[in-house]
Amino acid sequence: MDIAINTGNSKYHVDKNGYYGRFGGAYIPEMLYPNVEELQTKYFQILSDPSFQQEFDALLRNYVGRPSPLYLARRLSEKYNANIYLKREDLNHTGAHKINNTIGQILLAKRLGKNRIIAETGAGQHGVATATVCALMNMECVVYMGSIDIERQAPNVARMKMLGATVVPATSGSQTLKDATNEAIRDWINNPVDTHYILGTASGPHPYPDMVARFQSVISEEIRKQLKEQTGSELPDYLVACIGGGSNAAGTYFHYLDEPSVKIIAVEAGGKGVHSGFSAATTQLGKLGIIHGAKTLLMQTDDGQIVEPHSISAGLDYPGIGPMHAHLYESGRGQFLSATDEEALEAAYELSKLEGIIPAMESAHALAKLKDLPLKKDDTVVLCLSGRGDKDLNTYIRHMSK
Repeated sequence: MDIAINTGNSKYHVDKNGYYGRFGGAYIPEMLYPNVEELQTKYFQILSDPSFQQEFDALLRNYVGRPSPLYLARRLSEKYNANIYLKREDLNHTGAHKINNTIGQILLAKRLGKNRIIAETGAGQHGVATATVCALMNMECVVYMGSIDIERQAPNVARMKMLGATVVPATSGSQTLKDATNEAIRDWINNPVDTHYILGTASGPHPYPDMVARFQSVISEEIRKQLKEQTGSELPDYLVACIGGGSNAAGTYFHYLDEPSVKIIAVEAGGKGVHSGFSAATTQLGKLGIIHGAKTLLMQTDDGQIVEPHSISAGLDYPGIGPMHAHLYESGRGQFLSATDEEALEAAYELSKLEGIIPAMESAHALAKLKDLPLKKDDTVVLCLSGRGDKDLNTYIRHMSK
């Protein structure tokens, strides 16, 4: 994997100061300066080291099971009258794209001499992936998770505990992903020497958005090769991914950001409706602010208080968006849409019945917007199926009975 791709001349990759346009940076308490500065100074050097890349590639291949397939969904394609390919991140070990990033970060942590890992999780997939690599590398693992998410993602909580992780409930605020992240950052402040924070999304202080995007860029690297093999061209007409903080989207877009013919589609969680008061459509509702160490678009009141997000998906109810994605939105490089809870449910049932694939609720948001794209018969669409739906079965069952 070419982690050290040269992005110096790109308008859409991070600059030397850790910004994407006016978004990004590192807005952190003084206690975290040593940790974040250490990462900023060393991460790219470590990622570029051939021995790191060799170990990373070997684990992705032999442990995670990469490359993940690029699957032409024939019945879905017939329905939408275009060629729709699914990038099957749901077939990775642990069931989602999250493992790509945790493998990379645990190897980084080892080279930085850390022996304790903390993480936040919403839907639980990042928590499971972190617990998995900590078991693999024999490191202590503490995962912070909102109390509400612990209830609605019980199978993933059980998996984390079985893998040896300590799961700590976040009981403040909305008791979801934002609050779990707050608790993880507090832990990091209190344990700055021996602990590495494996942030699960393309957000947070620099260098996390870039680092996570690079670890996830294996997705778009594989898409280019696989699409060339299957169609004769590396370039699709549309790239589609769901987006909360945005790690699966960052990985899907990474190697296509400077290909203007490729339309980038990002789908946020519209909840019960963008303007219902129960939504997580940050680009529609947010304005410039700072959350979890980064300047980005943020859902907030006029006096700067965070507006609590809502989504049926535990992985998308985040009040902000990664700085790379905020820049893609503001620059016009990406088109940002939103799908309601009901649209996502309908799309999940549709994929299940048409293709025999039950998607994660997050991925279902991306699927829900296929109907709104101006597709032509010869168009090629690549959609990142970021995770499998096992973790969301209780939600699906509950709504099937209505």
